[in-house]
Amino acid sequence: MRDTRTELLLQAEILVRGRGYSGFSYADLAAVVGIRKASIHHHFPTKADLALALVAAYDERYDAALASILAQAKGGVARIAAYGRLYLGGVEDDLGCLCAVLAVERDALPDSVRAAITRFFDKHITWLEGVLADGLGDGSVRAGVSPGPTARLVVATLEGALLLERVLAGAAGFRGTLDTLCETLSPRGA
Repeated sequence: MRDTRTELLLQAEILVRGRGYSGFSYADLAAVVGIRKASIHHHFPTKADLALALVAAYDERYDAALASILAQAKGGVARIAAYGRLYLGGVEDDLGCLCAVLAVERDALPDSVRAAITRFFDKHITWLEGVLADGLGDGSVRAGVSPGPTARLVVATLEGALLLERVLAGAAGFRGTLDTLCETLSPRGA
């Protein structure tokens, strides 16, 4: 059985990824978890505190996933494909990326939350730059790819596909976009 804080984070993440930061209240979260709002305030005094905890937990899960990709996938394109599959769950669950959903509401967020999502995306872009640079070095990524701009392109493509395919073609459409992205990065592709 999960503890209350863990359950609050789980349910709040689903609410934010489905409705956005402004689209839910502590009353909504209390109803889903089956506790009083005061109990939520005990764990997360402010909505900003809750958002920061959500981003931290999300970031920690992604850190583990990125480490696993580096350990298991061989070559730049294979690692990009594995990274892209992390987004696929969002399409299948009809949920956006937590940090992208928050970024959409950038102007409504406290500075601390904006800084946390910026760090999240900066970390991913840096990780992807390394994957692409390594792939250029070992020949698993098409020659001429510029790691910095291409890392941003990868994130933008996957975030955009996650957003679009939730309303268009679902998982099949997302897989098609991911396959095309990987083909363009492959030494055998475009």
